[in-house]
Amino acid sequence: MAEYLPDLAPVSMLLLLVCSFLGSFLSASLGVGGGSFLIAVMASLLPAAALIPVHGIVQLGSNASRAYLTRQHTQWRKVAFFALGALIAATLAGFLLGRLDTQYIPPLVGVFILWLSWGKMPDIGLGNKPAGLLAGGLLTTLATMLVGATGPLVSAWLGRSGTDRWQYTANFSASMTLQHTVKVVAFGITGFVYQQWLILLVLMIISGYLGTKAGLLMLGKIPEQKFRTLFKWVLTVLSIRLIWVWLSAQSGLLSS
Repeated sequence: MAEYLPDLAPVSMLLLLVCSFLGSFLSASLGVGGGSFLIAVMASLLPAAALIPVHGIVQLGSNASRAYLTRQHTQWRKVAFFALGALIAATLAGFLLGRLDTQYIPPLVGVFILWLSWGKMPDIGLGNKPAGLLAGGLLTTLATMLVGATGPLVSAWLGRSGTDRWQYTANFSASMTLQHTVKVVAFGITGFVYQQWLILLVLMIISGYLGTKAGLLMLGKIPEQKFRTLFKWVLTVLSIRLIWVWLSAQSGLLSS
């Protein structure tokens, strides 16, 4: 049994389960944001080398359940072009992952989430054109190998124009499911061992599924503007803490 459990304190594992529920709830009820929240918390609890692949599997479970529950609304032609771009990105993943020093992942995640929280995220609206969808699948999949939580980028790329709330949720969920599948496979091929995380991953996926079910019940009922303002500040605090802890560690290494 021990070989299927990571070396984490029980309190940390419980916190991860709670945050998996909350992250899925946010993505299902508000359309995006849960992945950023979850990775910001996970970055404080997990080893840097495990952060992106473990987050990828949990998000795969969350998005797959949401994609299944909204499948009757999915516009499969759009998803197919996005998937093609993601598959092209997978061929480049080995080169990218083999040259990334994992110690830089936490600050990269912190800076990226700050940008997602406060930078301008326009409705790019390329989600209606095959070339735009393919490029979106390619570029955002490459980005997710580095920083994990690219849901807001995918959301901006797909755009909400021309789709209702349920079509958008279904398209986004299916696209993110494919993207996380590609990422999980790529990390496995390059040597990451998922076995020791197995029990925690299963529990987090179950928790995420429950969060998705709860979030879909709340879809469209939460006042978005006030919540998003509060949510941005929560992510900001988590991100600044990530960067501060990393800078403090680097300062200690330099002085020793």
